[in-house]
Amino acid sequence: MSATTPDGLPVYRLITGKDDSAFCKRISELLAQGYQLHGSPTLTYDPQQQSVIAGQAVIWAGSKVSD
Repeated sequence: MSATTPDGLPVYRLITGKDDSAFCKRISELLAQGYQLHGSPTLTYDPQQQSVIAGQAVIWAGSKVSD
């Protein structure tokens, strides 16, 4: 797999949003593009939106990111 991201996207990305099917679709699309999950997902509750907010880091496959 190429070490270059598509369309000049960043190597590391932190995706956040409501924990719903749209969030899962965003992560799935990034995985299909060649990103890999990096670390564990995180969840928090937003009382103003009354919803759970999810976060997941992804890195481009072939990049050199250390923990």
